[in-house]
Amino acid sequence: MNRIAIVSKPLKEELARLLPELVVWLREHNFEPVLDRESASYLVGAEASQGISRIEKSGIAVLDRPDLPQARPSLVVVLGGDGTLLAVGRIFARTDTPILSVNLGSLGFLTEVRLSSLYPTLEGWCDNCCTIDERTMLHAELWRDEQCITSFEAVNDVVLSKGAIARMGDFAVELDGMLAARFRADGVIVATPTGSTAYTLAANGPILVPGVDAHVITPICPHLLTLRPMVVPSTATLTLRIEGPKGGLPNQTVLTVDGQQAVDLRVGDELRCHRSEFTVKLVRLGGNGFFEALRSKLKWGER
Repeated sequence: MNRIAIVSKPLKEELARLLPELVVWLREHNFEPVLDRESASYLVGAEASQGISRIEKSGIAVLDRPDLPQARPSLVVVLGGDGTLLAVGRIFARTDTPILSVNLGSLGFLTEVRLSSLYPTLEGWCDNCCTIDERTMLHAELWRDEQCITSFEAVNDVVLSKGAIARMGDFAVELDGMLAARFRADGVIVATPTGSTAYTLAANGPILVPGVDAHVITPICPHLLTLRPMVVPSTATLTLRIEGPKGGLPNQTVLTVDGQQAVDLRVGDELRCHRSEFTVKLVRLGGNGFFEALRSKLKWGER
């Protein structure tokens, strides 16, 4: 039996009604639902920790979210907002599993499917009538003392920014080993085309159509009037180096990945970025709704 994984956003009251209906629909269509523990909690109410065992006995598998790829689902249904989708995208990046994302959040730029379109989209996927919107990802490695200490896959962006103290940092940006810029700023963003409508857009970066094979480097509040965002080939290797603040306290700069993972940095640390070998595959019932989302969500081009 084909499995379909369900991942849910916390604290969404409508899911207490929606999830039992979705589980019934999946079983009626010969799919085996696999739930993350957040989704399971909506089925059993407040006694989630006790109810999970009852759900498992009834034939519904419940796994921790990072373990869901082990179930090898043929589809992942994400019930939430863009943040939930970003987290799921990173978890399933190393698989070919498509993601059907339903907007239950406030903006929902990536989660284009409305709640009212959930079942028509599922039926379209069953009938092979859906398209797959494949989004590139960003691979980033954190180097310290000439050693790679950790790596990340990002859907939207990686950001180097100041920590708790409101003090600008000193950054250097290299492109394939060549110095591109050295500046003082609150931080710097490296974004994918998907991430060009996120944090970097708020920092006056350009909007990239998802199919563009490029990344955007955007300084955050730079202390230079002439410094502007730069679009570079995604095949290039970008190196972002922390050069200051000199003589300051350690860990005054923070690396964040998709706004969800955070690592304290030190002066001298380097972040090396290039296009990831993995992609995120989004299920769409209609054509590319990118420009429709720009107009409806960001009011792009309106007078």
